[in-house]
Amino acid sequence: MLPQPTSLAEPSQYAETVALLRLESVSKHYATDGARVDALRDVTLSFNPGEFVSLVGPSGCGKSTLLNLAGAMDFPSSGTVSIDGVSTTALNDTALTRLRRDKTGFVFQSFQLLQNLSVVENIELPLLLAGAPHARKRALERLEWVELSGLADRIPYQLSGGQMQRAAIARALVNDPRILLADEPTGNLDTATGAVILALLRRVVDEHGTLLLMATHSAEAAAASDRIVHLRDGRLESPPAL
Repeated sequence: MLPQPTSLAEPSQYAETVALLRLESVSKHYATDGARVDALRDVTLSFNPGEFVSLVGPSGCGKSTLLNLAGAMDFPSSGTVSIDGVSTTALNDTALTRLRRDKTGFVFQSFQLLQNLSVVENIELPLLLAGAPHARKRALERLEWVELSGLADRIPYQLSGGQMQRAAIARALVNDPRILLADEPTGNLDTATGAVILALLRRVVDEHGTLLLMATHSAEAAAASDRIVHLRDGRLESPPAL
């Protein structure tokens, strides 16, 4: 049986570890049709290596915004987001590209595999774009890790939903990122297949010491994590009463 996750904003069992990711008084707002939308409001959180953290809350609560900030795909309107002690807003374009490439990986609800490439070509693509050596070898190793080595030459539409998500996880891991960001990774899957994906994500954390942040609407998915962060209207909130 998996350990029950804690439900507080700050880590518990990883308290002695130096924070890999830190949000300090972070707010993020957008202008939509001339109106201001506050996606996050004064959020302070720390995340450490080897943690599996679920971000939960209703649609529009700020989960995806937090993931984008954590992956340096977006930047706070105020406050700081730091990875390994360095603020993302202090980095130039070259350093940001390197950070995203080397330290973060993304897994999406819709898989986002390129249909004109084979499975192994999808997985090796980030390495090829980075000019990394031995791209095919590393891609095949990741495929074997997610138990898809026999499907390397398939086109994504020839795979089941669960197989596509496993391929997407292999692609996200091909650069050995320290932070894996998963946005509703089981949202398009049935319950049994979703459980397989959650077990695979659990292995990523346990075997590689990766920090995994997962946005989810599913209480069952959140129960697989070590810690749950509750968001509502862009703010941290206390967990619901039992």
